[in-house]
Amino acid sequence: MIKQIDFNAELETGDTLCSVTAFGFKMLVKVLLIISSVALSSCDVSHLEEISTEPPPPKPYAFSYTAGRYPGHTDRQHAEVSDGSGVVRGTFSYVDPRHKVRTVDYVADKEGFHPVLSDVPPEHPADSESVAAAKDRHFQLYAKIAEEHAQHPFPDETLVPRQSEAVKAAAAKHAQLFRVIAEQHARIAAERELLQQEEEEKLHLQELGQEQ
Repeated sequence: MIKQIDFNAELETGDTLCSVTAFGFKMLVKVLLIISSVALSSCDVSHLEEISTEPPPPKPYAFSYTAGRYPGHTDRQHAEVSDGSGVVRGTFSYVDPRHKVRTVDYVADKEGFHPVLSDVPPEHPADSESVAAAKDRHFQLYAKIAEEHAQHPFPDETLVPRQSEAVKAAAAKHAQLFRVIAEQHARIAAERELLQQEEEEKLHLQELGQEQ
């Protein structure tokens, strides 16, 4: 006896299983996403935000040199030592224009630069009586002018110097002479240009005659 198989029923059953499997997979993905978000929100990551850099090890150094203006000549020397912790000690010597050796010993630390001079620089020379009196007069005049400018910030037109009749006549005469000279120069330039044109025409006619 031949058994008849219903393929349509089997296909419907397979589709149902596929649908159930896909639905279950989607639900599993959603559940995993929810669990992951909750876990990340509740996780303490404050310790990860702390950035710490260890200080580098000390780098001590030392150097020294001598120098001069030409080979075999020495007029300065410098030596410096550092322990790498920020404290620098050094000494610098040189020969000044009076051929005297001057030395500066120094220490540099977090408090600043501390030099010690072998020779204390001379005090600033004091003003003589005449220089002091001249400075005093200068300051008095400066104060007077500043006070006048403060009272009159804009210049008074009545105090502006004006041209006298003699100055006006001299200025007019100068302008008239300037115009006469300018006209003469223009006439001379025109005459020179005319003469140059005549010379060029004569030269051109001579060249034509030679060619014939």
